[in-house]
Amino acid sequence: MRVGDETVIDITSDVCPMTFVRVKLALERMAPDATLIVRLNDGEPLRNVPRSARAEGYHVEELGPESSSGRVHRLRIARR
Repeated sequence: MRVGDETVIDITSDVCPMTFVRVKLALERMAPDATLIVRLNDGEPLRNVPRSARAEGYHVEELGPESSSGRVHRLRIARR
């Protein structure tokens, strides 16, 4: 889903390592100045996706949990 210059993907139903595979594919399809908003579960995806994106040279901003349950989080990822 696109919102302005941001693309939003939901990987809450995916498991590692597919979580980062889907994120990487989405990032590769984006324009250089666009950003990606990622909805992901806490735990392993929240640990691994930001780390892997940073290792690939992307800027990652953790936007925090979507609700008080803290189970679903959001990240903003952009090219440096």
